[in-house]
Amino acid sequence: MKIHIMGASCAGSTTLGTALSEQLTIPYFDTDLFFWERSDIPYTVKRDPVIRNKMLSESLSALDHYIVGGSLIGWGEEWQNMFDLVVFLYVPQQVRLQRLVNRERERYGEVIYTDPHRNRLFKAFYSWASGYDDPLFTGRNVKIHEEWISKLSCRVIEIRGDTTIDERLKFIYDHI
Repeated sequence: MKIHIMGASCAGSTTLGTALSEQLTIPYFDTDLFFWERSDIPYTVKRDPVIRNKMLSESLSALDHYIVGGSLIGWGEEWQNMFDLVVFLYVPQQVRLQRLVNRERERYGEVIYTDPHRNRLFKAFYSWASGYDDPLFTGRNVKIHEEWISKLSCRVIEIRGDTTIDERLKFIYDHI
């Protein structure tokens, strides 16, 4: 089975993908590892789209089963035909943004508040993530995700709300 898990930042794609990967014993790939170059300050240098697509494609090409977590919006239409199942996670904005703050503090500590450059990066990321529910937002947003999903020929499962990982896993198992 080839599964794609997507949603807004901090909707839980990585958490669900990792858990599902462990239970199904199939590899999990996070799009962030392909989208972003390694850098001193993580998640600040975008990888060339041709290279990132090639890297992900090569990682998946020899596998019969895999899970890809993260958004593939804007990566090319070929990704719409790569999966047997797409799981769309929608979590209310207030919950997602609190998760984002918690995650960033856990990853980087107080530097996101005390260092002026890191604080600007954190605020910009928070602002970008805040735009997800606005259909007019020019970045990744729920409307773009829903439009992308509507073009898929594979099975789509939508999980909406602030659900636990166990509830999500059960929901997926109940529908596959």
